[in-house]
Amino acid sequence: MEIPLLPEIVIIFGLAILVILACHRFKIPSIVGFLLTGVLAGPHGLGFVKNLDNVDILATVGIVLLLFTVGMEFSLKKIFEYRRFFLIGGSAQVFLTVAAGAFFAYLINRPLGESIFLGFLLSLSSTAIILRIFNDTSENDTPHGRLTTGILIFQDIIAIPMMLLTPFLGSSTQEFAPNFLITALSGILLLGIVLFAAAKLVPPILYQIAKTRSRELFLLTVLTVCFAVAWLTSSLGLSLSLGAFLAGLIISESEYRHEAISDILPFQDVFTSFFFISIGMLLDLRFVLDQPFTILLLVAAVLLLKTSIASIAALIVGMPLRTAFLTAIGLSQIGEFSFVLAKNGADYGLTDGDGYQLFLAVSLLTMGLTPTLITHSTKITNWLLKLPFPEILKTGLKPQAHVKKVPLNDHMIIIGYGLNGRNLSLSAKKTNLPYVILEMNPETVKAERIKGEPIFFGDATHEAVLQHADIESAKAAAVVINDFAASRRIVEKLRQMNPNIYIVVRTRYFAQVGNFYQLGANDVIPDELGASVEIFTRVLNYFQIAESQIENVIHTVRAESYEKLKLLYTHPSQIYGFKFNIANVDIESFHVPKNCPFHGKSLAELNLRSTFGISVAAIKRNEHSITKIDAETQIIENDILTVTGASSNIKKMTEYFNSLES
Repeated sequence: MEIPLLPEIVIIFGLAILVILACHRFKIPSIVGFLLTGVLAGPHGLGFVKNLDNVDILATVGIVLLLFTVGMEFSLKKIFEYRRFFLIGGSAQVFLTVAAGAFFAYLINRPLGESIFLGFLLSLSSTAIILRIFNDTSENDTPHGRLTTGILIFQDIIAIPMMLLTPFLGSSTQEFAPNFLITALSGILLLGIVLFAAAKLVPPILYQIAKTRSRELFLLTVLTVCFAVAWLTSSLGLSLSLGAFLAGLIISESEYRHEAISDILPFQDVFTSFFFISIGMLLDLRFVLDQPFTILLLVAAVLLLKTSIASIAALIVGMPLRTAFLTAIGLSQIGEFSFVLAKNGADYGLTDGDGYQLFLAVSLLTMGLTPTLITHSTKITNWLLKLPFPEILKTGLKPQAHVKKVPLNDHMIIIGYGLNGRNLSLSAKKTNLPYVILEMNPETVKAERIKGEPIFFGDATHEAVLQHADIESAKAAAVVINDFAASRRIVEKLRQMNPNIYIVVRTRYFAQVGNFYQLGANDVIPDELGASVEIFTRVLNYFQIAESQIENVIHTVRAESYEKLKLLYTHPSQIYGFKFNIANVDIESFHVPKNCPFHGKSLAELNLRSTFGISVAAIKRNEHSITKIDAETQIIENDILTVTGASSNIKKMTEYFNSLES
């Protein structure tokens, strides 16, 4: 006996494997691969699948599970974390895009409801594609990564009210008021049921189920909650999607949400793939081939419109133009929730045949172009910044009218105020080292200025911002941000504006180190090195290895790693204004601790050249530097000795001072 769905499933999965393998090779997102699979397998493509009703059933399950997962991942804590980007950036981007899309549609004589619906479709971007790319490129914690995430969260949430409003946009004016009133009352009733279930009903049920430690029973219970609430909303005349989202909210308020998400995700991935494949099957390739120039023109218009509006939204939040452009390029495509909306809108007559085909073709192309656009977003942004924009937009520098700026000299510039920046500023404060901080998060700047930190808002990739931090008179700069592209540009600017400044950079990966050295950095510290040292230190402690052995291992690993870092840097070192380009010769500084045998003795008495094979080049004593060194020069406690010598001799002296500190 033949199973009705089996042929379609085999054909779709087999073709999807080939298409997604090809997409993976060319770094095209899997969502685009599923859409292309539908185009090829559908009746307008190769015609492998003719019974679309069976596929639609699986696609509906996919929509329900997709919205259910979104509801479970809904987090008030996450919204609070991104509240400024979420509330201001998200609302500005969505409502401006809806207004612009509706205005252009209305200009070509489309009905008001259809015009607003087109604005809805244009306003949403692809959360799945963007966050996957940002995760792969480590851009989640960058300023544009945080802003983009905040806007995407807002889009995912606002998509639910859009679905709720879609039926009314297709209604006549006479029908709108009574239908909306009935739906609103139904929604209020349903919301009350959901709140009651989330607080009183579901948590104790899930607790009893979890006590059984049966994964099958837990999964069955979660799926029952999902489809029961979806069925309830459908019975009340509301959408299945809304019910699935509300069901997810019920689970999200319990302590079992993470377990539920991990159990549901495999099912969601499978059934959601059917949804995107079913959308692809609706695209008529003959329609695309008949009017390619119209489609390409609309793709360009959509990318330009969404990029422009997202840039404005980022500027409203207070971001510099560079961050605004990077954010806007990421949000320029049409997203997966637009397909859900479009399918609902088609049921209410909000899109005709040709309009729906245009939407599908344009959406597919914008999503397919997204990886390429994000990969080249830095180059595109750098080119755009050459245009004559006002300087205040480029720098993003917030005027601090109430703060009297004191000119600095021989100070340190800290660029970025994350964990590394905070620790660095604390160290500088304790050692009375003058410093100034540049940070891109306006809320952080506001909070830290109240505490008395010398912190300013600004994008350090621009000269005006660095000038504000007195770059010409600075002695050192620490670049401790998560944005690799921005860090490269900052190092380049720092070296151009102050050839003698000491630049240290924090980066994520060892492979990025050489690039920073070529741009002029003096030291580059990869996170991989620090993490590996911390990990094996804890492991050795767990095995109760002696502290002295652990210290020796740490010293050896660091010495070998830093030797590799030096090999990556082939240019002369610039330290305290001196240049060295002598093989196997290093320069190092040592602090003379309390009770050190060096205290009170002259260089002639110590005879360091004979004992250690090094020469003292300078001594820093309190706030003064002693550069006139002779045999009678005495060493006292707390002096900082700057010495030169062969690498092996520097290592010997390092071991000596380490033994004094232990």
